Amino acid sequence: MNVNIPQLADTLFERTANSSWVVVFKALITTHHLMMYGNERFIQYLASRNTLFNLNNFLDKGALQGYDMSTFIRRYSRYLNEKSMSYRLVAVDFTKMKRGIDGVMRTMNTEKLIKTLPIIQNQLDALLDFQANPNELTNGVINSAFMLLFKDSIRLFAAYNEGVINLLEKYFDMKKNQCKDALDIYKKFLYRMTKLSEFLKVAEQVGIDQGDIPDLSQAPSSLLEALEQHLASLEGKKTKELNADTSFKNGASTLSSAVSSLSSTGMSFSRMDEKEKQQALEEEQARLQALKDQRLKEISMQTPPSASPSSQSIGSANNNHITQTPELFSSTLPANSAPNLNSDLFDLQPAFIPAVQSTPSISTANSAWGGTPPINTHSCICTYYLCCTVHPLPFWRKDLSSLSAITNHKVAQSLVWKYCEHRVLQAS
Repeated sequence: MNVNIPQLADTLFERTANSSWVVVFKALITTHHLMMYGNERFIQYLASRNTLFNLNNFLDKGALQGYDMSTFIRRYSRYLNEKSMSYRLVAVDFTKMKRGIDGVMRTMNTEKLIKTLPIIQNQLDALLDFQANPNELTNGVINSAFMLLFKDSIRLFAAYNEGVINLLEKYFDMKKNQCKDALDIYKKFLYRMTKLSEFLKVAEQVGIDQGDIPDLSQAPSSLLEALEQHLASLEGKKTKELNADTSFKNGASTLSSAVSSLSSTGMSFSRMDEKEKQQALEEEQARLQALKDQRLKEISMQTPPSASPSSQSIGSANNNHITQTPELFSSTLPANSAPNLNSDLFDLQPAFIPAVQSTPSISTANSAWGGTPPINTHSCICTYYLCCTVHPLPFWRKDLSSLSAITNHKVAQSLVWKYCEHRVLQAS
């Protein structure tokens, strides 16, 4: 089914203008679900809009839970705006990009990497700012939004983690300004990793299986010291060149252990993502099977009931009548059959030339003993009537060549010839 995506998105935006927190919250959850599992054109349209969700001042004063729920609506809408803004800036959804050694973030160059990682940081900040505690997650609406945020957090941090690994691998080859930006990005990464671990603890408390929560392996603290020393060596005087070489060697050894720790974290996130994909495929297959069973049930219900016995008896009688109808030009005709005046003999057209059928031969035994040839009486009468009407001739004449003008049907000519020959023999 084709859906007008702009019209669908505009309808959801109109729903967010409602004063009820229930309507607005459900519209935001629907939008988030479409951004995650819907066609990419949906998020493309959201990213191309001049205005997104303007709910920074939303407050529902008419409901008992309006004040508390309005706070989550403002936070949730801010994350959806950041998610759309990220797509507008980089033209890619970080939760759906290719990951791994040959992934997008691992193969990105230094300049683009330094510009992209802050965008991921802003989106992750908006996600972690939802700040729902286990008691608040007993509400079904808040819990639905939290589950979608939980799935986004795993994929988003996986891309963030791979970008930081790529950044650290290139750190000691960067220029001074790039090293300064990279060091600032890494410090913010450590802070967000701590906040994410708190977010995952809340997810575990509300019933999410611990096996579905990835492990966060912290990088060694010595790595941060090595990065700071390397930046200081680049900003120092030339007389400290020896110290710079020493810091480079220490940093390289520390970097390898840090990259291995972060890589194990990335593998943990990737396993969770693959498990989620497998579950989604199984759920989709179950839905398709249910739809298939429902469709087969509808088809079986639409099948017309079998015909009644009376109608079947009438139909069988009609079929018997049809099969017993005599045919003038058939090789064998049923006995005691009534003449059929609506036969094909009276509807012949000049252009109608069917295949020639062999006419029944006169029994030699009857001819030898002077018996009557076995010619069908009704067929001969009908043929005789036609011949007398179309081209009346004295049938006792021996010259019967003019009978060919009666019709082009060779079978009819043969029957007329046989009938006339029989009458001539009887007259003689």
